[in-house]
Amino acid sequence: MASTPPTRNALIRMAVTFAVCIIGVVVFRVLSLPLPFLLGPLFASLVAALLGVRLAAWAPVTDTMRTILGIAVGASFTPALVAQLPSMTLSLTLAPLFLLAAGVAGYPYLRRVCGFDPPTAFYAAMPGGLQDMLLFGEEAGGDARALSLLHATRVLLIVSIVPAILTLAFGVDLTQMPGQPLRDFSPAELVVMAVAGLAGWRLAKRVGLFGASILGPMILTAALSLMGVIEQRPPAEAIQAAQFFIGMVVGVKYSGITLREVRRFLVAGLGHGVLLTIIAAFFAEAVVLLGLAPQLDAILAFSPGGQAEMALMAIVAGADVAYVITHHVTRIVIVITCAPLVFRRFR
Repeated sequence: MASTPPTRNALIRMAVTFAVCIIGVVVFRVLSLPLPFLLGPLFASLVAALLGVRLAAWAPVTDTMRTILGIAVGASFTPALVAQLPSMTLSLTLAPLFLLAAGVAGYPYLRRVCGFDPPTAFYAAMPGGLQDMLLFGEEAGGDARALSLLHATRVLLIVSIVPAILTLAFGVDLTQMPGQPLRDFSPAELVVMAVAGLAGWRLAKRVGLFGASILGPMILTAALSLMGVIEQRPPAEAIQAAQFFIGMVVGVKYSGITLREVRRFLVAGLGHGVLLTIIAAFFAEAVVLLGLAPQLDAILAFSPGGQAEMALMAIVAGADVAYVITHHVTRIVIVITCAPLVFRRFR
């Protein structure tokens, strides 16, 4: 997990980015807008990037914050919830159908309507892990910058639409504290969580697990939760810090964006995001009509945003975190394992 220390210019950009994100949190809290610690930094970074401000984030810090989210999700896997996993089977079988529908609609749109080359259109149409789709797309000859901005815009749109739906349609309070305050935890509990997070991250990275900074801590914490060693999620302040840096990471991807890129990539990404939103709404409604899950859980499980962002929303909204994250992990596994094979077969 070692990383090259940032240069002086990078440190200045990080300080500017941090200040911009703080301003975003303050504005969202003053206006009582939902998810201030996630959406505040995200939109503040986006606006700053569009105004030409050079932004930066340091991966070791942001990855460390993602481990907090992994611990929070893992702690949700209690014996009672694990007993419900078999009942998710039918719902999980809809995941590959959702991905098929997303590809069938997204690829022609990005290829024919927006004019992207085949590798870029294909890997941008896949609602999977951003880093993996960038890697696969670049290896196939795609445009890495376009892929980065298209996926970032997809996440941006979904992360913007879903809170509005949860707030307006379900009356969910997304400004509430996402857990118990730090003062309610003993030092021993905090140490166990920290060890689970760092050890899980290191082990997952060693075996080459995708999303190691989240999934490693999640798996180890889930095991400790099932054994009764960990009995609650990390402190609310830690989860808010994770929200802050995850929102920052999405916004920073727009750093250096040009007017030409705004016209092409941002508009194309928004259109693709709308297509995915319609498809996700159809599958979520199907899950509800089949009696497989409540509407809140179904919406969060099939929303094609980032795994981290959807997990955070599930925690804050009080949804079934295990149900939501299991569907997102399934979606990402299918995309990562199948997308390169499909592309090579049909290119």
